[in-house]
Amino acid sequence: MAEEQTELEERIIIKDQHTKEIDLVNRDPKHINEDVVKVDFEDVIAEPVGTYSFDGVWKASYTTFTVSKYWCYRLLSAILGIPLAVIWGFIFALISFCHIWAVVPCIKSYLIEIQCVSRIYSLCIHTFCDPLFEALSKICSNIRVALRKEI
Repeated sequence: MAEEQTELEERIIIKDQHTKEIDLVNRDPKHINEDVVKVDFEDVIAEPVGTYSFDGVWKASYTTFTVSKYWCYRLLSAILGIPLAVIWGFIFALISFCHIWAVVPCIKSYLIEIQCVSRIYSLCIHTFCDPLFEALSKICSNIRVALRKEI
């Protein structure tokens, strides 16, 4: 009975990953677009002191900018949102596939092969360089340095 319960919970967890509830209020919970697309009227259009347009023109410009930005975004996301989501889903699936089935196996293969090369390299170093440096150290071991201070 406990095994059936655990299996049922695992199925629910797996299903929940693809059908989880999304937050319709906070649509950027990780703040990935915090500084990129926050463009308001004041960030784009500004009139310096002394060169003001009519107040009615300024208000109408503000309303036109805000409403047109809002509705153009909604229209573009309605038309292109789902196709682009499919494309980006495909691209990230392709990247994941390549990483799982090509990159990681190549790296593992390289590490296995380089281990053999490192053993051969280590053997060569110990065979040829160790005796050379040991002989040089014995030659230089009798060198004495004396410092004198002359006045």
